[in-house]
Amino acid sequence: MLRFVYAMLTYVATPILLLHLFWRSLSNPPYRQRIAERFGFVDCRIDQPSIWVHAVSVGEVMASATLVRALLERYPDRKLVLTTMTPTGSERVQELFGDKVVHCYVPYDLAAAVRRFFDRANPGLVIIVETELWPNLFRECGLRKIPLVIASARVSPRSVARYRRVVGLFRETLSHGIVIAAQSQTDADRFISLGANPKRVRVTGNIKFDFRLPTDVWERGREFREENAPNRSVWVAASTHDGEEQYVLAAHARVLEEMPDALLILVPRHPERFQLVADLVDKAGLSCVRRSSGDTCSADTQVFLGDSMGELMTFYAASDVAFVGGSLVHIGGHNLLEPAALGLPLLAGPNNFNAPDIAELLIADGSTQVIHSADELAVHTLALLRNRQECELRGGAGRNAVENNRGTLERVLELIEPLLAPTSR
Repeated sequence: MLRFVYAMLTYVATPILLLHLFWRSLSNPPYRQRIAERFGFVDCRIDQPSIWVHAVSVGEVMASATLVRALLERYPDRKLVLTTMTPTGSERVQELFGDKVVHCYVPYDLAAAVRRFFDRANPGLVIIVETELWPNLFRECGLRKIPLVIASARVSPRSVARYRRVVGLFRETLSHGIVIAAQSQTDADRFISLGANPKRVRVTGNIKFDFRLPTDVWERGREFREENAPNRSVWVAASTHDGEEQYVLAAHARVLEEMPDALLILVPRHPERFQLVADLVDKAGLSCVRRSSGDTCSADTQVFLGDSMGELMTFYAASDVAFVGGSLVHIGGHNLLEPAALGLPLLAGPNNFNAPDIAELLIADGSTQVIHSADELAVHTLALLRNRQECELRGGAGRNAVENNRGTLERVLELIEPLLAPTSR
């Protein structure tokens, strides 16, 4: 009965989904493109069983990149289908893999759309990075006897409470022979409490630790700094959201009072907000150069606005200190591991529930300082910019934490290997 109700609700919600796409497209036009793919009408017909990897958006795409590369290398005879939900995730797939993978949007969890997608993509193995609990998709895997792995799986306490309201539905969903490669024992226990088979739950760690820095990132960072901020102190505020830029700009004004030559690199999370953030910088009375202008900073430039895509690692590598956004507002925080791997001391707000284990690790080892206000952001930024030794100490602690927690990729590949044997279908 519960499944029937869910199926009916998904179809009733279809007009709402279309309205949502239209609304998102007003500020981000790519949302109105390739809509048919979201209903399973993908432009591929794969004859032999493929490997399907799903990564929701940019963060999951980056987390899955090492896994995708390993799968392409180990199973060159299999087509690899890589799906995302967002246009920014789609863009990153194209940048990273081009035509090495078959890319499309994942279908909405409508029974007919899911069946249509499976018929065309022909997956022999499905790998979902982190956690997306979709009953119809999971059920289709069960009906077709397709192995399903949730890699780097996690469930937040808030999600557990929500899922338990429909626990009967998700207990059935999780009972279809799913292999869960959980980030931590806590995550494993939460999945088991939702109905996952304990014999098919493994603690493998967080695959995000297994990313590799671009080989030329240091060179790109050095070049950026030589061109834009020679002999200046530089800090970056990365992946910021609405409500955070005001904190950051107020903090930078404080920093400039004591370090007039300091440069802030400000990188908003979403491209549709670039102009709005540029207006905020102008309203704050700070001189600004935008990446999109092609200009370089002069000695009088106080803010460099990173209104481009795919350059965040360069901006990190060019900086002395990093504030990671999504954490001063109730977003849940963004990727702390990339700047940590570059050896940067980190500042973040208190809201890091998207990856609490990573945040707790980096806070405990001293590489990350939690701040709650513009004043605290200014005070800690100034203290770090003035103390090179402290920067190196804290940055080194974060870099070591990343290195010491690698290895999830190999553990996940070990789980996957027997599922890709010829007899697995």
